Amino acid sequence: MTPDKKVKILATLGPAIKGIDDIRQLVEAGVNLFRLNFSHGEHADHAQRYQWVREVERQLNYPIGILMDLQGPKLRVGRFADGKVNLERGQAFRLDLDNSPGDARRVNLPHPEIIDALEPGMNLLLDDGRLRLQVTAKHADAVETSVVAGGELSDRKGVNVPEAVLQLSPLTAKDRRDLDFGLELGVDWVALSFVQRPEDIIEARELIKGRAFLMAKIEKPSAVVHLEEIARLCDAIMVARGDLGVEVPAENVPRIQKDIIRTCRQLGRPVVVATQMLESMRFSPAPTRAEVTDVANAVAEGTDAVMLSAETASGDYPLETVQMMSKIIRQVENGPDFQSQLDVSRPQAEATASDAISCAIRRISSILPVAALVNYTESGSSSLRASRERPKAPILSLTPNLNTARRLTVAWGIYSVVNERLHKVEEVTSTALEIAQAQGMAKRGDTVVITAGVPFGQPGSTNSLRIETLH
Repeated sequence: MTPDKKVKILATLGPAIKGIDDIRQLVEAGVNLFRLNFSHGEHADHAQRYQWVREVERQLNYPIGILMDLQGPKLRVGRFADGKVNLERGQAFRLDLDNSPGDARRVNLPHPEIIDALEPGMNLLLDDGRLRLQVTAKHADAVETSVVAGGELSDRKGVNVPEAVLQLSPLTAKDRRDLDFGLELGVDWVALSFVQRPEDIIEARELIKGRAFLMAKIEKPSAVVHLEEIARLCDAIMVARGDLGVEVPAENVPRIQKDIIRTCRQLGRPVVVATQMLESMRFSPAPTRAEVTDVANAVAEGTDAVMLSAETASGDYPLETVQMMSKIIRQVENGPDFQSQLDVSRPQAEATASDAISCAIRRISSILPVAALVNYTESGSSSLRASRERPKAPILSLTPNLNTARRLTVAWGIYSVVNERLHKVEEVTSTALEIAQAQGMAKRGDTVVITAGVPFGQPGSTNSLRIETLH
């Protein structure tokens, strides 16, 4: 599995993926980690897909990450007596705690926390933003609204409340059951949906107890406001553009995406850009030109990974979609100004030995024809700091921990090999050169940069740098 791109691909598994052979084809086409979407499917389905991925990992001897994506608190209206109603602009409409079937004048809103948080003048968005209501009055058990943008509203359609922070845990009872199942299964990453505030990350961490790494999905306006605090508390960020594009004006999403990528890079947190990247390829073997440009822009902006959702989970062309995404990534990365743009936007280094060495290897790889940057790491932190610099050469991360290797599958430019812990300084160079050659990342005559921490086995102790030639 010789690396041929630096931006990673996260692909969602679903009914379109039939077995181990399909998984292997996707990995060989460029997928680095897989997503199990717990908004759909049964536990048995996810367990089967998990085992397929682990079998392909064993066959290829290549670490593959697995992320479980929790559904989060999906807010929905109740049911209607006739299944649906049509709301006209300007009409009055009531949302209340009465669970009887609704009509054109009212419907149940089985979420008292929404009613508590709303105030006159605030907006509610229904059915992915297709309908908009404005609150005109508030009662203890209901809100009165006026229809700003009308249309058909049917049973159990979603509700978004962009202007209020809800006193609501991001983890429902279902999420907690799913989380226990996923952690027992052995997932590497947990994606937390509908994060609103830093306290949500703390709550999730207390439940996870270090058994997986935590990715916060940014899809609420309040999460955008608290982005830096949230990013510091979690291990990675996902730009979840689906619900984000409902809760904020669509024209703001590109700017927010850029801001999130910039913030994550400064903090050294991997960032994933997600939702509808190649949406038309669910039913077509070719994407639209706009979708190609969207993926290319995310790559050019410096994202660590791009995600495929329904395209691979339930689409007609999952393999072709991954192949297309890989081609777009490689095309951008091989462009004449790609590296210079990343260098211009590089983050401010911190006053640490690890950052000093990371900055040095970025500079060295721009001066010398470096084939690979080999980094010895226990926890993965030094490899992530090197990735943050976006060096020209790929990063070969050597770690004794399989969990660390799987974690790093989401990070820009890092390709990991699980290697026994070193015991002698003199083993560093020979082992690094041997593995770089075996992985197809360097050949005789190539220059390789090697970083490590001495003494070995102490996370965060990277303090040495060597420039070697493979003989």
